[in-house]
Amino acid sequence: MWVLLQACQPGDGRTFTVLLPKPGPPLLLDQSERGYVSAMTQQKQLQRELGVFGATMMGLGSIVGAGVFVSIGIAAGIAGPAVLIAIAIAAGVATCNGLNSAQLAANHPVSGGTYEYGYHYLNPRLGFTAGWMFLLAKSASAATAALGFSGYLLDALDMSTDLLIPLALAAVVILTGVVIGGIRRSNLVNTAIVSVTVFALAFFVISGLGSNVGTDRDNLDPFFIDGNFGEVMQSVLHASALMFVAYTGYGRIATLGEEVREPRVTIPRAIITTLVFTMILYITVGFVSIWAVGPTILSLAAEGDAAPLEIAARSFDVGIAPIIVAIGAITAMLGVLLNLILGLSRVLLAMGRRSDMPGVVARLNEAGTTPYVAVLVMGSFIGCLVLVGNVRATWSFSAFAVLIYYALTNLSALQIPDEGRLFPRWVAWLGLGACLFLAFWVEVEFWLVGLALIGVGLIWQEGMRRLMPNT
Repeated sequence: MWVLLQACQPGDGRTFTVLLPKPGPPLLLDQSERGYVSAMTQQKQLQRELGVFGATMMGLGSIVGAGVFVSIGIAAGIAGPAVLIAIAIAAGVATCNGLNSAQLAANHPVSGGTYEYGYHYLNPRLGFTAGWMFLLAKSASAATAALGFSGYLLDALDMSTDLLIPLALAAVVILTGVVIGGIRRSNLVNTAIVSVTVFALAFFVISGLGSNVGTDRDNLDPFFIDGNFGEVMQSVLHASALMFVAYTGYGRIATLGEEVREPRVTIPRAIITTLVFTMILYITVGFVSIWAVGPTILSLAAEGDAAPLEIAARSFDVGIAPIIVAIGAITAMLGVLLNLILGLSRVLLAMGRRSDMPGVVARLNEAGTTPYVAVLVMGSFIGCLVLVGNVRATWSFSAFAVLIYYALTNLSALQIPDEGRLFPRWVAWLGLGACLFLAFWVEVEFWLVGLALIGVGLIWQEGMRRLMPNT
């Protein structure tokens, strides 16, 4: 009998896979493990081309987008000025999840994220559920980013919203083409996008503070919405669940684990750096935007043309502020969309390797730099979701799905042996409890849809096993 061994080459962190003879009784593998062994021994691995800076920029490109430019407006409509508390709560939950994602990726640095961790540390059904929910949740987030990009661009050009969906579809097509070009090209485009976005947000904060200091604004009063304590807490926790999705781009670093150099060092550093920077940015931007125009206007803008920060910038005494914010928003949405297509294609690649999806999606190009079939499939699926055209609906469903996904991430982290653990076990328990708790504050209809789709996914997995029993 033979066993699969994945080893890490010292120095550059490059992994390689070998088969070694195993003495003793035969090793029994289920269908999914047989498929994975077959795929890993017959197909080449993706090239490791990202260092700490590149991985951090990928994380920032994934996070700084719809979360700060759109979801702050959506969450403000639910919790009022107390959305600032929701941002902080979401940041705490994201930190726990980020630390657990970091140590999982450091111990198991392959493409697929929690899909692979679920298989490795839990069981095939939970692993599949994680991958399935990631595909659904992040495809919805990608559609939200594409619609957000289109909304900001049309608003900046003062054009009709009739072009909202066609422009969003065009963005999906163009960035799918960029991702097919490989991780190196994607990283270069992403770095340029993130640089413009961060500059625009810094300009927004500085000009907003300068314009509002000394003015008589009461947009932070009352801080909490009207209602009893239970209603106030429900609004804050609901907003926290929505804002949590805005932080989850750090998971893209883990999802790209097969393409990161020295993963045990690079991934934790990149994730922690990304989260600290993002928390500071979100809280300052949220404070300035609510102080400027109030939560009601932000909410109406988010659910209308998806351009709440630009509306806030128009109240500043800086004529160029709306233009700068619009440019930053446009690049931010493109950055998120780019990184989501990257991450989604890598999860689909991993599912193809394990025969949970048709094996064709596991094909790499000749250079081993991109799973081109998986990229095309995910680009097409995101384009279909764009046709829904509803930012609130896509974001709320994404909130439920991603909370379940990260609950499984934390559950997997609890199984890491002590010798491989980078952070205390209580961090995983805290992250698990927080994800499950916040998930209950998402609207019931999205729970029902999410649970139904999990059932559909498990039926799909069983069907794939029956179709390819000898894979």
